[in-house]
Amino acid sequence: MKSLCIYCGSSPGATPVYAQAARELAQAMVEQNIALVYGGGNVGLMGIIADEVMRLGGQATGVIPQALLKKELGHNGLTQLHIVKDMHERKAMMADLSDGFIAMPGGIGTLEELFEVFTWAQLGFHQKPIGLLNVDGFYNGLLQFIQHMVSQRFLKGEQAEILIAEAQAEDLLQRFKSFVPHHVPKWLDRNTI
Repeated sequence: MKSLCIYCGSSPGATPVYAQAARELAQAMVEQNIALVYGGGNVGLMGIIADEVMRLGGQATGVIPQALLKKELGHNGLTQLHIVKDMHERKAMMADLSDGFIAMPGGIGTLEELFEVFTWAQLGFHQKPIGLLNVDGFYNGLLQFIQHMVSQRFLKGEQAEILIAEAQAEDLLQRFKSFVPHHVPKWLDRNTI
């Protein structure tokens, strides 16, 4: 694994535990020679993880749309910053540049990015690992809701297992290392769902 796409908030969140988790993930990635791919901003958790990767001598590539360059304050201290025309191009480039995806705590944009790559995996468009860095139980409610979708037969259990959730960066990266892709068909005989 050479690079990971990290989805995270443009806010630092309500507690310093999120910033600490971003620094720990950055350190674990740099120690394992894994480059950061992210949204290109220098604010919130986005800026914290990018700053830490660069401070530790790692590689960080940002991808930011022209319209967000000023709002998210495009990071000028990266290994590389791609300025693209829109969010669609941003997400596609981030996915192309990455060998896996991790969602840290964040807002609606983080969830949207996470669910897009989750959907792509479910449909068989990629077989890259997808993880939740479940800092301080941030994603517990989401994980419970995903199990609710399984119990209501809108999602197969095998599809729910595409998401790898861990509370610590080291544990999550370890599971990524041992990740074996398995394609679960989305469309099955209606009697087998």
